[in-house]
Amino acid sequence: MAEPELEPAKKAKKWNRRLSWIWTEYSVIIAFLILFVASSILSPRFLEFSNLMNILMQVSIIGVIALGMTMIMLSGGIDLSVGSVLALVGVLTVIALNASGSIFIAIITALAVGAFTGFLNGFMVAKLKIAAFIATLGMMAAARSIALYTSDGGSISGEVDGFSAISNSSIGAIQSPIFIFGLMAVLVFILLQQTRFGRYVYAIGSNEKGALLSGIRVDRIKIAVYTLAGMLVSVAAIIETSRLNSISSSSSGQLYELDAIAAVIIGGTRMTGGRGKVIGTLFGVLILGILNNMMNLMNVSPYLQGFVTGLVIIIAVVFQKKE
Repeated sequence: MAEPELEPAKKAKKWNRRLSWIWTEYSVIIAFLILFVASSILSPRFLEFSNLMNILMQVSIIGVIALGMTMIMLSGGIDLSVGSVLALVGVLTVIALNASGSIFIAIITALAVGAFTGFLNGFMVAKLKIAAFIATLGMMAAARSIALYTSDGGSISGEVDGFSAISNSSIGAIQSPIFIFGLMAVLVFILLQQTRFGRYVYAIGSNEKGALLSGIRVDRIKIAVYTLAGMLVSVAAIIETSRLNSISSSSSGQLYELDAIAAVIIGGTRMTGGRGKVIGTLFGVLILGILNNMMNLMNVSPYLQGFVTGLVIIIAVVFQKKE
């Protein structure tokens, strides 16, 4: 008589495991869909094409930065310097643009500065064995200081025609920053999911000592991860600088690190590394964008947006711990 009674219990456990797996793998997508439906009900303007494009435009810069942050956090690190580095890259890009009169040289300068700051972060973490939090905190202060010194603490504007077209042009109905964000997402996805480098990043984040014992050059991979993340910050800096054809050394990039980290965590990437996906980060970025957009549509004070972002981070981490 006992055996038939066990069948419902076994079925219940099986269903619980399935539901747990579905939630673990697709929780960010489920949360996105719930938020999307709720937003469309709360505000009739939400589903307007112009508003949806505005959301994508607003998240494009943070989205590009979050892609680099995803790689870093998958490897078990973190980068607090992305906002300050964006300001530094923007300032030096405009200076190079005005001095040379060449958009090409300005873009090369941006990528070089971002890659170099990322390399320094990676070197400090991988070779000097400085904790990522401390190393990037130092870079955050240094980059902002150099940006302020170079621009005399103010804004600097581009003087070359055509530079602003980078962010103010369209490809069909899609504005170029959205297209750039999508392209970067595809490239990072391929890098992490289809290459040996990506497998090494996951291995280091899961078990750094095990990765080292298996012959993976952990230090080189870490330096490469931070360097690539720095280049993605450069791409974001180009988008932001060309959108207004200027950059503010004091305010540009402020709290971008918070938004990028929030998007990555909401997307399911573990703070300890080794687990997460680019697609999760994409949905994490969109969730933050929709939240901010809905607060604007409902006339909620912009000063509360940081509070909501912080609250969402805490909730996401709590759910990760329960998993």
